[in-house]
Amino acid sequence: MTPDKLFSLNGKVALVTGGATGIGRMAAHGLVAAGAHVLICSRKGIACAAVADELNNMDLAGSAEGFAGDVGTEEGVAAVVAEVMKRTESLHILMNNAGRTWGAPLGDVPFDSWEKINSLNVAGMFHLTQSLFDLLEASTTDADPARVVNVASVMGEIPMGDGAYSYAVSKAAVIHMTKILGRELAPRHITVNALAPGPFVSKMTAFAIGQDAQSDRVGARVPLKRVGQPEDVAASMQFLCGLGGSYITGMVIPISGGIQLTTGPSLFGED
Repeated sequence: MTPDKLFSLNGKVALVTGGATGIGRMAAHGLVAAGAHVLICSRKGIACAAVADELNNMDLAGSAEGFAGDVGTEEGVAAVVAEVMKRTESLHILMNNAGRTWGAPLGDVPFDSWEKINSLNVAGMFHLTQSLFDLLEASTTDADPARVVNVASVMGEIPMGDGAYSYAVSKAAVIHMTKILGRELAPRHITVNALAPGPFVSKMTAFAIGQDAQSDRVGARVPLKRVGQPEDVAASMQFLCGLGGSYITGMVIPISGGIQLTTGPSLFGED
């Protein structure tokens, strides 16, 4: 195997939900750069089309197209699946990235925040994956399985609420679901893994790290002393969806600068 083939996704078709901004946009760029044809969907179809046009004008190896889709409801999932099947007869990669958050101090968290978060972050993700099983399975071989990549969060791995209780718990559910589906779909030659990002600059985190000074402040609290960069997501997706990920399933890749290793102050060392 020559080095130029190790991360090639030429001929692959991918769907990235929530792909117009943030982690999804970073992933879509990485997949297109590796040669994939990427379907980008989110509730804002115009934004998805604009991102696809931008990627198509960057002289990358692959291509993209964007359309509107809401995977937060049963009807919305069905519409996204129908749209995907109109646009392609094969699907090699599914990235479940669409998600939302909700923040409030402990004592002020509204009851309905749980349904709003979990209907998209957990139920929508599961139902879309389930609805695309057949299309994914049709694209597999023993040596080159189809890939599902779920977007979790470092907050789903460690007890860190930071006011986003329903979000953190939903991401813990994503991690557990990733392991369950990784086990159950392996015989069908479909791998299921997850990314667990730490702090990245995006619309979702703009309130905390939207400015350079804020980014530096947050980055200083990360063990590797910086916030995430787009290349961190793009390269992780190229690895998981290329040859490197063909024998990996049910795993969580922490792209969080080591936050998942943080356990609090030393018990016996100096402050």
